[in-house]
Amino acid sequence: MNDDRTSADPSGTPKANADHANPESPADLDALLARASELALDVELKTVRAWKEAAPGRKAVGFMPVYCPRELIDAAGILPVALFGGGDQVEIIRGDACFQSYICHIPRSTVELALSGRLDVLDGVLFPSTCDVIRNLSGMWRILLPGKYTRYLDVPQNYDAAIGGRFFASELRALVADLSVVAGRPITDEDIRTSIARYNENRRLLGQLAELRRAHPHLAPASEAYLVVRAGGVLPVTEHNRMLRRYLELAASVDRPPLDNCRVVLRGAFCEQPPLPLLKTLERAGCDIIDDDLQLAAGWIRGSVSEKGHPIEALASAFLDKSVATACRYIGDKKKGAALVEAVRESRAEGVIFASASFCDPALLDQPMLTAALDRSGIPYTAFKYSEDTGQFAPIREQAGTFADSIKLWSEA
Repeated sequence: MNDDRTSADPSGTPKANADHANPESPADLDALLARASELALDVELKTVRAWKEAAPGRKAVGFMPVYCPRELIDAAGILPVALFGGGDQVEIIRGDACFQSYICHIPRSTVELALSGRLDVLDGVLFPSTCDVIRNLSGMWRILLPGKYTRYLDVPQNYDAAIGGRFFASELRALVADLSVVAGRPITDEDIRTSIARYNENRRLLGQLAELRRAHPHLAPASEAYLVVRAGGVLPVTEHNRMLRRYLELAASVDRPPLDNCRVVLRGAFCEQPPLPLLKTLERAGCDIIDDDLQLAAGWIRGSVSEKGHPIEALASAFLDKSVATACRYIGDKKKGAALVEAVRESRAEGVIFASASFCDPALLDQPMLTAALDRSGIPYTAFKYSEDTGQFAPIREQAGTFADSIKLWSEA
């Protein structure tokens, strides 16, 4: 396994590996980030089209947030493509005709992308279990795009391995059968194990990036890391692994001064993504986002999936035992908010910002229980709502700046 981990000097600041004789240039980092931005914000899916055209017969399957077993798509030789809606780049006309106004923005912009032909490159779309809106979108997809492979991926509500695990394994096997038809070839257990290994490497690298952000947020600002992670939504996993290694290398070696910012955890943005300028606005307001639930598909499984035994059982077990705590995941008898408090403590955060998409039922229904847990633990927080096409950031910057200043002046966090 290629291991490009960074080391630290006696002051605690990471530095590039010793075998790099020449210091990295800031221009190298700028070039990587420009490429990541191009990939991450590509609502036309130009990269996916180029990938398919490079070898006739290739297939691509999209998936909506939040969780998707990308290993199974990759094992079929199909490119998994993350769909995050149209962001602030798409004017919605047809999408608004399909949904009522009192739901979140992402389904409407996703329908707009589909009906405008921007998603024609996809050979199918998976709709993971997120909320009623995404469930209904899967049915609407079948009506609007007949002939395209469409599947709603159900997940267990019972986390007993003999019940929920058995159910989810059966769902994954059914998905493998479907993907075999899309790919035009059978998917073997060895194909899945090989893919699990590739995604385990991806998870390891994402873990390194998370550690760098927690330890030295000035070296890997959230707005940068967001682009690098999201670029993986349109790249084969091996290519994304190379990009992650290179970013870790460059971020640790380019000289950047630390900032006197407040360390915050961001929660609530796990499905519909905030526009990139909103993340930059929070940073400019004096907040270092050292932990978040953005792009939760990439970070849903914490740690590695077993590469031994039956791969379907391994994926099902990882879902039961290693899933991150989030509003759209059943946690049984566990206490709501405990995982958030633990994340704040482990990351040495000074406060929490709840940034939820407008009308996001899972996030907004969860928030009172999470804030109650923070109140009991004496952890300060603030909250606001957004939509993926939000364009006015002055009030958010003022609110976040006031929050950061209040923590610096009065908080004991």
